[in-house]
Amino acid sequence: MLSQPFEEPVRVWVGLGFPRQLNSVVDAYQFAMEYCGNSPEQRAAIRACKAALAGDIDAETARGVFVAFAKKKGLIAEGWFPVPRRGGRADHV
Repeated sequence: MLSQPFEEPVRVWVGLGFPRQLNSVVDAYQFAMEYCGNSPEQRAAIRACKAALAGDIDAETARGVFVAFAKKKGLIAEGWFPVPRRGGRADHV
């Protein structure tokens, strides 16, 4: 199982409006698996992530399917970026 990073992270809302940055196929897979529901878009995102983890498709294809699911559910956190910490590393807010 290969955890492939995304070229650009996907930022989604979780819980009570807290942003979360998904940096890789594994991150997106875990998010889709933990998300409540069973929509066709969610199932497609899970299948795409599994295929990317197996090496059957590339990470950006899986990202596209995941983003379609997240947009359909209103989960995309547009305009949100992590705040840099003192050490120069980005962290979640």
